[in-house]
Parts: sequence; structure tokens; C-alpha cells
Amino acid sequence: MSKKILLITCLCFGITACQTNQPQAPAPELMTEDEGFQVRVIGEPEVIIPSGGGDQQRLVADLLYEALQALDADKLLTPVDDNAHARFQRVLAYQPDNELALQGLQDIVVRYIALSQEASRRGLFEDAEIMLERARFVDAEHPDIIKAWLAMQAEMNSGDLFFALDEIDFSRRTESAVQELEHIAAQAKQHEAIFLITAPNDDQARWMFSVMREAVNGFRLRGNIELASRFSVRLRLPPKSPPGDVVPEIPR
Repeated sequence: MSKKILLITCLCFGITACQTNQPQAPAPELMTEDEGFQVRVIGEPEVIIPSGGGDQQRLVADLLYEALQALDADKLLTPVDDNAHARFQRVLAYQPDNELALQGLQDIVVRYIALSQEASRRGLFEDAEIMLERARFVDAEHPDIIKAWLAMQAEMNSGDLFFALDEIDFSRRTESAVQELEHIAAQAKQHEAIFLITAPNDDQARWMFSVMREAVNGFRLRGNIELASRFSVRLRLPPKSPPGDVVPEIPR
């Protein structure tokens, strides 16, 4: 992404340089009266008036730079007055074939799909669906959207246990939150499951793990901690052993 920004910055500089570095008139010949000469000017200074195309190029370059900055900051469709999608669309209004803007729209779709996959893995299926709807808004024909949708359905039907936690209770570490974690820990022990804890910061995530560990003292909990904007816990259940060969009964 930094190479694109550098390219656009160079483009802006080049446009400005073309408009400001105007040819200079030759310097007048200055002679003293003792030599019998007078001051005269050789030629008239040339004035170049920039056309409107240069202004448009500069505007397009600025929009592309701002759009790529918004894309890096995950300002994809929001906020309304400061997002990558709106700026790429403005570029295409001036230049419908602008390759950077067209690629930028595809990058927005890819980013929404990635966010959807992250949410699905954490069991935040409502968030995952919202991300896919936004991807479809940008480009309904993108082939990876249906693949991500099927992957989300597979996660929902995986048989794993997903726990959507109350944001206020867990941010305040209430007694209700402690009881919920103790219940989750008991489920992890019962099913010998691997946990995935997500929380807004490392301190909150470690607190959640410590409560779960104390609830099943003596049992070794296994899992991972990830930072995310939402509280959640996923218990990944071990795969079921395939059934043994069944010998069919011979009818009599």
C-alpha cells in the first residue's frame, strides 16, 4: 500500500512542478554609459497558463492518496464523510478507467471478507454477516463473497460451542460475568475442548482466563487468547472418532 501512496505523491509533485516551473525570460544585458551602451531587453518573458486538466489530475491524486489512507485505517464504508469507498467513487467519476480506484474497490471487498472470516472464527456470526453484506454492497459479483458465506455457514454448523458475552458485564467484571466464565470452564473440562478467548485488551483477556482456570482447579485448560473489539469465547470440540466397521446382520 505504501508504494501506491508514494506513486500518488510523486504524481502530485510532478503536476505541481509542471505548473510552477515556467520558462524564464533571458536576463537583460546591462551595460554602463561609459561603454557607450544603453540597457535593452532581449525578447519578451513567456507566460504559460496551466490548463484545467492539471487541476483535475491534482484533485484525482489527492483523492487517491486520501482513499488509500482510509483503506489502511479500515475506514471502508464508514464514517459517511471520511471513507475509502466514497473517495474511490469520486475518482471514478472523473476517470472511469482509473486502475488504482478500481483496484481500491476490490481491496475493500477483500478486507470485508477477511473481517467476516475473523468474526466467524470467534463465533460472532451476526458481525460476520454484516461484513459480508457490506462486501456485497461494494461489489455483488465478487466471487469470494459466496465462498465466505459458505465458510460462515460451516462454522455455524461445526458443533463447537460459542458464547456471546455481555459487553457491560464483562467490561465491569461483574459477578454475573464470573459465573458465566465458570460455566464455560466447566463445559471446556467436560468436552476436553480448546478455548478461544477474545477481548478488547490483554488485561481483560487474562482476567477471563484466570477465572476459568480457577473454576476447574487441577484441570489443564488449553487454548488461545486474541484481541478483538468484542468479548467472546469459543470452545472447539475435539473431532468425533469415526464409527467402527459395522457388520450387517444376515437376514434369516
